[in-house]
Amino acid sequence: MSNGWVKTLKTLNFISGKTGSEADLMRHRKRAEWAGRLATPKGDVERRRFQIGEIPCEEFKPSSERASEYVILYCHGGGYVSGGLDYAGNLSVKLAMATGFTVYSFAYRLAPEHPYPAASEDATAFWNYLVENVAQADHILLAGDSAGGNMALCLTQRLISEGKSAPRELLLFSPWTDMTGTSESYETNQDIDPILTKEFVMDSAKAYMGENDPLDPAFSPLFGSFENFPPVYIMAGRNGILLDDSVKLKERIDSSGGKAELDIEEKGWHVYQQMPGSMAKKAMKRLAEHVSDEIYGKR
Repeated sequence: MSNGWVKTLKTLNFISGKTGSEADLMRHRKRAEWAGRLATPKGDVERRRFQIGEIPCEEFKPSSERASEYVILYCHGGGYVSGGLDYAGNLSVKLAMATGFTVYSFAYRLAPEHPYPAASEDATAFWNYLVENVAQADHILLAGDSAGGNMALCLTQRLISEGKSAPRELLLFSPWTDMTGTSESYETNQDIDPILTKEFVMDSAKAYMGENDPLDPAFSPLFGSFENFPPVYIMAGRNGILLDDSVKLKERIDSSGGKAELDIEEKGWHVYQQMPGSMAKKAMKRLAEHVSDEIYGKR
């Protein structure tokens, strides 16, 4: 990517805007929701909003549904401090169109107003709703980008530790797996990731964790257990500052005897699949092919 494009995207980006003051945070959240609406493709997908307790939710049902017995639960990103149903609509529609599965998203409570464990509790509540009312756990794929990837990993680790059924598979886009902020890719990619900054990541971690230890797997699933973990498909951009979070995640799963596939887009950045263009379309096609192979067997 040229320096000009990087500078343009850094100027326009809606993920790493300032969040230091309440006014900055409110402005950032509005931009994130606006950008989500703007970037969501106009696919042939039926959308339905509903409520589970106090949690706003949305269903995305593709008209060409090919396997109604499988569904996807998608956890949106935004550093645990931003994002809602409009922001989540972008990747939800793309996932539904790519796989043919019905996708469910939800707007969990955000920090700093609602720090840990609020978002975690909302994720558990929505998971329980789907398992009890929509599909069995082994017919649910759990997806997430960035902080949503963190949420998906933490939820799966909790389910396994409690002896409950885990998702069929995890689909992760540039997942945030380590809240210590010590990975080398923060430094090596700081000038070439047009979307995310270390300042935003660490401010978000502080808002979500408070004074808790970032080494705790409740915040950094990289340091948790991956025994008996379901298959994981990880997509990351070579230019993303969270690249090492994905690389190390695959290494941890491999060393635990699990199954993980890492797809690195050489020209990509943090959650590049959210953007319009051929690179994102090709990525979603690769994801669709992977899901088909994983669920139905290699062709």
